[in-house]
Amino acid sequence: MTISKLYLYTRFERFWHWMQGMLILLLIVTGFEVHGVYRLLGFETAFAVHNLCAWAWLVLYAFIVFWIVTTGEWKHYVPTFSKMFEVIRYYTSGIFRGEAHPVPKSERVKHNPLQRITYLGIVSLLVPFQMVTGFIYYYYNRWPQFGWNWTLSTVAVLHTIGAFAFLVYLIVHVYMITTGHTLGSHLKAMFTGYENIAGGD
Repeated sequence: MTISKLYLYTRFERFWHWMQGMLILLLIVTGFEVHGVYRLLGFETAFAVHNLCAWAWLVLYAFIVFWIVTTGEWKHYVPTFSKMFEVIRYYTSGIFRGEAHPVPKSERVKHNPLQRITYLGIVSLLVPFQMVTGFIYYYYNRWPQFGWNWTLSTVAVLHTIGAFAFLVYLIVHVYMITTGHTLGSHLKAMFTGYENIAGGD
């Protein structure tokens, strides 16, 4: 088997990947503390850090969307069902038998069909949902001015559901990192920008 290097992830792409991951992790940790699950930083500090990270994430998210749209990276997120079932079969059984990935990475195809749908759903649905519920929650004292009649518990539950969805995604994402041709090859690629692509002999 031959291994070739392919430059797939730009500096900004790697920057926003790690920055967004750090912000989401901090938001989860501080968010659960604000909800009283445990005591780590103290309520006031956790609340302040949570809000700071939320604003930072909003700014970063705006830059990410702008970058994806203006650089043509959006093409890598267009959903497709071509070879979708082959990819699912690969991750559920083929990978454990040493089979080759049905959709190898290339400069033209960074993400397989399963990744495309997952990432598109996160960027276009889960992230906006979490941000909207978070900022509605944040401006609770101004609800009467806006004529909003929700209950605080409803918004809190919705925001918490979104947090659990992100937590599940992070766990799955960390597992998927280990599915390269070596245990750490995908992780290394998000530091160097170069993905090692396994080929035939």
